[in-house]
Amino acid sequence: MEYVSTRGEAPAVSAAQAILQGLAPDGGLYVPNQWPTLNLDLKTIGQQSYQDLATEIFAAFLPDFTKAEIQAVVQAAYGSQWDTDKIVPVKDAGNNLHYLELFHGPTLAFKDIALQALPHLVIAAAKKEGLDKEIAILTATSGDTGTAAMAGFADVPGTKIAVLYPQVGVSDIQRQQMVSEPGKNTYVYGIEGNFDDAQQAVKRLLGDSDFATFLKEEDIQISSANSINIGRLVPQIVYYFYGYGQLIEKGQIKPGEEIDVLVPTGNFGNMLAAYYASQIGLPVADFTVASNENHVLTELFQTGVYNKNRDFKVTNAPAMDILVSSNLERLLYFAGGQDADLIKKDMADLQSQGQYQLAEKTRSGLAKFSAGWTNQEQVEETIRKTFLSSGYLIDPHTAVAVHQYHDDGHQTLLAATASPYKFPQTVLEALGEEVVGGEGGLTALAAATKTQIPDQLKDLFQRPVRHRTFIQAADIQKQIESALKTD
Repeated sequence: MEYVSTRGEAPAVSAAQAILQGLAPDGGLYVPNQWPTLNLDLKTIGQQSYQDLATEIFAAFLPDFTKAEIQAVVQAAYGSQWDTDKIVPVKDAGNNLHYLELFHGPTLAFKDIALQALPHLVIAAAKKEGLDKEIAILTATSGDTGTAAMAGFADVPGTKIAVLYPQVGVSDIQRQQMVSEPGKNTYVYGIEGNFDDAQQAVKRLLGDSDFATFLKEEDIQISSANSINIGRLVPQIVYYFYGYGQLIEKGQIKPGEEIDVLVPTGNFGNMLAAYYASQIGLPVADFTVASNENHVLTELFQTGVYNKNRDFKVTNAPAMDILVSSNLERLLYFAGGQDADLIKKDMADLQSQGQYQLAEKTRSGLAKFSAGWTNQEQVEETIRKTFLSSGYLIDPHTAVAVHQYHDDGHQTLLAATASPYKFPQTVLEALGEEVVGGEGGLTALAAATKTQIPDQLKDLFQRPVRHRTFIQAADIQKQIESALKTD
């Protein structure tokens, strides 16, 4: 198995090379040229530890890595930095709904699951390729990716990481996590604009010839921690199988029985991982894509038209405030029969016109996908109703998905993507409590709900602020080059 570009104009590469490059040189995203074969036994999958399951799935998608290399990555990624031995617990919500809790890592968001593994994958890939270069990670974030990426890469020898985040939209918890990151190899920049602006700036820089010359002169290997990197995507496949196994162990499904998957998503990596899982053996009946008021994905799945020509909305589910969904390209590639020419045309139309229309064969390949969107008032109402009815506290992104849930008779895994303590102001407002900022928000939420502030956040606002730089999009290359030159 090799990795090829969705746009068909870049040579096939190994898994290690795909991880190191991040983005393909033709602007496409790396995808496997064929699906790997796994020998997972669904009858016993629920008895496997998270680490053992991760080892099997990593090995299937990273065939050029040795078993010892993969075991070392998994051991480093899924150890004592998690607040539960299960890594991803499953909590039953009744009515055939189950929360797949993805927020028990160092920064309390689902991004930790991949970004605790990615630094070790990058280092192992560099050794495998014989690279004796400094590795620079460049990442745009809507909040959680930046915090999780820095937590993973902080002070990893031979690496530097630069994070761009939009000044408006991130929560004060996310911002404080980023600007107080103590890792000496981390650089954080607030950028004027929204997440799409930050993401497009990163993509432009990665494709810039002058920047490529700079990297060559400085002997630096650049990559990305965004989900455009296949090394981000593979670790996310694991938890869907793990959740399925837990449903079997609880007697809620039989091995081989189809389930539904419900995911709140903006950049589409989390949902794409569920789709990839289905292609290698996870029995899925329906994929429900839940969006917020930036519902470009809902319209795509309902009408076949992707149109980013609309006002960008800053919402109370900020990680989903996205109009250009990068990982969707990977799904459309497979849904359309791995037709790179079609993807190239659609992405060119998106660039020139801001929209494209899916071919009929692609729409046919999306038959298992449904979609809906949730407005900000419904987010707050869902948080409040869920807590009052069950005592279970959810964050606004999870609420986007809960509002879209309809019991169709299948057991459903819902991706609960972040701790409610990452968004205390929104949750407090939803519960009708006084909204308090900063550290006071954490304390107020704990008091109002009689829940505990996660250990990961208890001293967050005592950490000194290290990163105070705000930049214009036009200055990104200058700032990044300056950071990468720093000893």
